Amino acid sequence: MHTVMGLRARRYRAALVAHPEGELYRRMSEGTDLIPLATHNEIDLAAAWRLSRVLKQLKPDVIHAHDPHGVAMAATARSIASPSPMPKLVATRRIEFRIARNSFSRWKYGQVDCFVAISKAVRDRLVSDGVPREKTTVVHEGVDVERIVDLPAANVHAAFFLPTHAPIVGNIGALVAQKGQQHLIDAAAVVVRAVPDSRFVICGDGELRPALEEQIKRKHLERHVFLAGFRADVLELLKGFDLFALSSLQEGLCTSLVDAMAASKAAVATDVGGVPEVVAPGETGYLVPPRNHEAMADRIIKLLKDDALRARMGEAALKRARGHFTVDRMVEGTLATYEKLVGARR
Repeated sequence: MHTVMGLRARRYRAALVAHPEGELYRRMSEGTDLIPLATHNEIDLAAAWRLSRVLKQLKPDVIHAHDPHGVAMAATARSIASPSPMPKLVATRRIEFRIARNSFSRWKYGQVDCFVAISKAVRDRLVSDGVPREKTTVVHEGVDVERIVDLPAANVHAAFFLPTHAPIVGNIGALVAQKGQQHLIDAAAVVVRAVPDSRFVICGDGELRPALEEQIKRKHLERHVFLAGFRADVLELLKGFDLFALSSLQEGLCTSLVDAMAASKAAVATDVGGVPEVVAPGETGYLVPPRNHEAMADRIIKLLKDDALRARMGEAALKRARGHFTVDRMVEGTLATYEKLVGARR
């Protein structure tokens, strides 16, 4: 959404194809350049044919796909339409996972003219999977930093009935294996022995919730660790945290971590994927090895016990977010990729 709106603000025509029942479609205003398209699976020839009609009508210079299904649809539709000139196909890659080796996957990714990786770590994975480096570029994900700056902080203590002066460590992410919240809960068990008033609030939902609830009970942390579930006010809650903790085992970049920087929060995060491109160790937070709850607990304790250090790191985090992870920088980087592919042609 940010990319489309940013391009339009720069007076480029940008049409958006989105699922008519999806959140993205709901959030965008209706109009001739908002095109509903529902797909049933990755190889949906009926949907690809409908998209091919859109390509013949609009004659775009660039098709930009933002997920693997989008790449499949765009590649198939482009082959059906065979427009002249052929629009360039750009694919954003947000995950560190390996590219599938099946024949359809090899075909669809072979149609891509340029991969936009959201971090150097993701680009390195693409290259290791056989994508020529010259067909890749890095454009860091951006967030609306000033909107987050202007948001009011939620009263987290009141929302979860916590002691008024309890320091709060926050985490945001789906409750799935790669987010590693089980290691954060292990760290919490260590932290509460050193900082008894500390509380941990984990925002997000997912398949591991029952297992995490059982872990919290087993470690007698019911008064200290709270699974908040999905929250529409997650950014306001983030602004009410004292510290942000990221326990992931894999991350392409982690926009929640960037959101935390924009909210002036120091962070303790695992040294995985694109996270080292976000956190400046010793300046905006600390990096710790994944699955090492003792190391994570040690850094959390250090920051909870030093208000001045936490505040300095929070200020540095906001400065870094403004310098490196804004929507404008993301849009300009994306636009530069388009220009390199198509030159002066619009």
